[in-house]
Amino acid sequence: MTTRWTAVRVLRDRTAGRCLTAVVVSGFGTSALWLASGVWVKDLTGSDGLAALCMLAMWAPTLAGPLLGTLADRHRRRPLLVALSLFMAVLLLTLCAVDGPEELWLLYAVLFVYGAAGTVHDAAESALVAGAVDRSLLGDFNGLRMTANEGMKLLAPLAGAGLYTPYGGPGVAVLDAASFLAAALVYLSLRVREERPAPAREGGRSATAEGVRHLWGDAGLRPLVLAGGVTMLCAGVSGALTYAVVEDLGHSPAYAGVLYAVQGAGSVTVGLLSGPALRRLGARRFAAYGISLLAAAVALRAVPYDPAAWACAAAVGVGLPAALIAVLTGVQQRTPGPLLGRVTATAGTLVHTPNVIGLAAGAVLVELLGHRAQLVALGVVLGLTAAVLLGQSPASADRTAARSASDASPA
Repeated sequence: MTTRWTAVRVLRDRTAGRCLTAVVVSGFGTSALWLASGVWVKDLTGSDGLAALCMLAMWAPTLAGPLLGTLADRHRRRPLLVALSLFMAVLLLTLCAVDGPEELWLLYAVLFVYGAAGTVHDAAESALVAGAVDRSLLGDFNGLRMTANEGMKLLAPLAGAGLYTPYGGPGVAVLDAASFLAAALVYLSLRVREERPAPAREGGRSATAEGVRHLWGDAGLRPLVLAGGVTMLCAGVSGALTYAVVEDLGHSPAYAGVLYAVQGAGSVTVGLLSGPALRRLGARRFAAYGISLLAAAVALRAVPYDPAAWACAAAVGVGLPAALIAVLTGVQQRTPGPLLGRVTATAGTLVHTPNVIGLAAGAVLVELLGHRAQLVALGVVLGLTAAVLLGQSPASADRTAARSASDASPA
């Protein structure tokens, strides 16, 4: 009842509900393009390596997250979100010109800009929501956002694949452009009061460093973000071992899709429960309990037994998003409004970059060490991460939280 009531509160909040709608609409197009771009390149060139470059092109700009996040603090967030959405809608239409291998440079360029715009977009959206939505609902909003994103990952690739078959890559690009146009209209309908940001007194490098200093100097955020980074590193290594786990179970590689579906169901569940859990436990303990569950699930993936594999997939789906939701909510609650774009983007870089490193490391290590020993070792590392996070003294974190809250200004 409590979960349903808080979810209804978020959806009834005009700003929160419309922001969530924009996330769902634009996320649908992004997920569809994510799958179709690799298939598109594979069809045009026959190269697996060139197809993999699509994901790299979209991910690479997140490395500049601290700098890109500064843009979200230099402008009012709602107009910025509208402008970014309209810009991407127009840019995606240029992909209709890609008709052969000689135009692939255009696809990679658009995907790179896509990733950069997405980093600014996420930072601006987080800052807008933090200032416009009741603080008690931030955990609920972020949980529902996770639920919506996971739902899109289950549905959008199927829609993208269905559209790609008759219309090819340009058809999916048009779908994604339409989703950004719809998101722009939703952002235009928002009614929020935003003060014009004060003129920048520092250059870009100094302004970026200010966000990094705040994140590192906050006794509550620093361990939370570092734990999130370690968790995503381990999750990346574990994810690279998925096909080895499936082979150990005696199934074909396609069975991985079943496990991913079960994991997605777990993520949808934790998204609905995260708001009440965050209010009861706080971000630090919520993240630690989620990482503890993830530790057990990752270690038990070494057991070649189908019911265990299903249970572990569901537990991974619950534990991993819990840590991510806790980090984002903690950043929103403990960061002054004028710094939120920079701090959000910086936290995103520190948390998500290790995941890609872990995927690459896992792909190499599985050939050298085998997957069972790695999974047990990863479980131990995750368990220690959770223990360290739980062992953090809450007193200093609470003092920092009080200071940050008093300094925060609404969007």
